[in-house]
Amino acid sequence: MAISIGERIPDVEVMTMGPNGPQKVSTLEVLGTGKVVLFAVPGAFTPTCSDLHLPGFIYRADELKEKGVNTIACIAVNDAYVMDAWSKASGVDSRLVMLADGNGDFAKAVGLDMDGSSFGMGLRSQRYAAVIENGVLQALFVEQGPGLKVSSAESVLEHV
Repeated sequence: MAISIGERIPDVEVMTMGPNGPQKVSTLEVLGTGKVVLFAVPGAFTPTCSDLHLPGFIYRADELKEKGVNTIACIAVNDAYVMDAWSKASGVDSRLVMLADGNGDFAKAVGLDMDGSSFGMGLRSQRYAAVIENGVLQALFVEQGPGLKVSSAESVLEHV
């Protein structure tokens, strides 16, 4: 069952790329303070994720910040090296925080994991975006099928 509006986000250990390589961070440490927009993708370097989802948040980062968003974070069931390479290839810079949920622990904890075995991807996260304030889920936009309809940066901008 997916996390519900008004619930605290779970405190799960994920990875990010630090100056000396991958480092562990807690989701509450990264996502638990201020207004946060978190978006999840099924996989780095995959077509919709790379062509539309991530670029939309990069392009709209300033607009989101103007609306009071303190942190914009992208999470995927990939390792920290892949997330770092994707960040560099996409020109993320410091606008977004890239989180590696390598084992899918966060995806499972929020009830938004999916089985991508039928197309060779194994455990993945569903595609979604969330608005979190001080660690509490305020809004959740989960894609019900392929494509990018409700979890785009433009859609989130309408709700922050």
